[in-house]
Amino acid sequence: MGVNAILKRRMEELGLKQDELARQMNDAIAEITGRPGDVSSRTVRNLVNGTSRRPIGRTCAALERVFGCPVEDLGFTAPRTAVPQEDPVRRRTFLTTAGGTTAAVAVPLLAQRRSVSMSDVARAAAGMNALVEADDRMGGHSKLEKDAIAGRSQVLELQKKNASEHVRRALFALVAEYTTMAAWSCIDVRNLDQAQQYLHESTTYAGLSQDGPTEMRVWVNLSMLAYQRRNWPEALAAAKAAQASPAARRDPFFSSLGRVRVALSYAALGDHRAALRSLGAAQDAFVKATGRERPRWTAFYGPAELDHLAAVVHSHGGRPDHAEAMAHSALAKIPVAFRRNRAMTTAQLALAQLRQGDTEEATATATDIFTIMDGVPLPGRMRTLIGDFHRDLIVRAPSTTYAREWTDRMRAEWSRA
Repeated sequence: MGVNAILKRRMEELGLKQDELARQMNDAIAEITGRPGDVSSRTVRNLVNGTSRRPIGRTCAALERVFGCPVEDLGFTAPRTAVPQEDPVRRRTFLTTAGGTTAAVAVPLLAQRRSVSMSDVARAAAGMNALVEADDRMGGHSKLEKDAIAGRSQVLELQKKNASEHVRRALFALVAEYTTMAAWSCIDVRNLDQAQQYLHESTTYAGLSQDGPTEMRVWVNLSMLAYQRRNWPEALAAAKAAQASPAARRDPFFSSLGRVRVALSYAALGDHRAALRSLGAAQDAFVKATGRERPRWTAFYGPAELDHLAAVVHSHGGRPDHAEAMAHSALAKIPVAFRRNRAMTTAQLALAQLRQGDTEEATATATDIFTIMDGVPLPGRMRTLIGDFHRDLIVRAPSTTYAREWTDRMRAEWSRA
């Protein structure tokens, strides 16, 4: 007898280990009969290795309930009396009576629970990846938030179905990711109270997922939210939690991401020495990161984003020349698809030039933001940076022709829906 390759493959699809399958089969028998099942790991081992090719009735019933298909589709031969020919809509589940005989009880096919597999998780993850790509192009917006919450609802529906612990944790990770995406969209448009609510929910789901990168993402977004609220101590605390997370300890990539958030928080607090130290550590860690596969949401963080955030750190530290150099370096590396990131970095470049006294060049740079985002409403965070630039420009060069032209252009772009 050979290994039952069909059953083995289906177990892998559902993320089921032998112990887990035995537990789920016992749960299924309890649901059908009202009495505890007695399926052991040894029973499952015999099913997998091919020793058992014609399981007894209650074992068949349990297998069909767990996998949501006839036992023939799992590589087994059903008991001779298993399928009633007279009723194609109903199939028989075999129960052991108190006297030890086998009785056939018809169970509606619709009553069978379908198990959720990793292929279901992959389909749900594809929807998440599409939202990440939309965010890369446009930044946060109300439709992105609504789509993220709709995706979360669909994954929560999957959670109600039968699933292995491995699949269930993957689903919780996706719920956390969808909720965090909704939060991020709110951060980008500066709907900060709603973002706070979503991130509190994300923290719970990420914990249930036991997934390091997912938990890391929530901490990073909590730091970003506190940063936008100008609550620098909270931003630093969340960044340090990200830096100390299991994902950061295992992977230099995530270590770099956590450390650069720490650098930004220290810079905002005015501790420039600590900020530069953390920035250097983030840069060193990133060099050590390998090209291993990571979640799609991490694609934003690469050499370009690290240089962009370095520009912000230097800007906080009163080093506009260094900020300008880092912004130029970032713009040379930003992928074409990352439209919002290019516009944000351009805003940082304009601010750095302005603070060095190059007002006309800075104004021309700032005007490029509108070209980059042409046809797309400006996210709230970007509007904040543009507002910072505008106020500084008016103070430095209030009566110049280019400042007046900038003001007219800004007002026109600002009013776009």
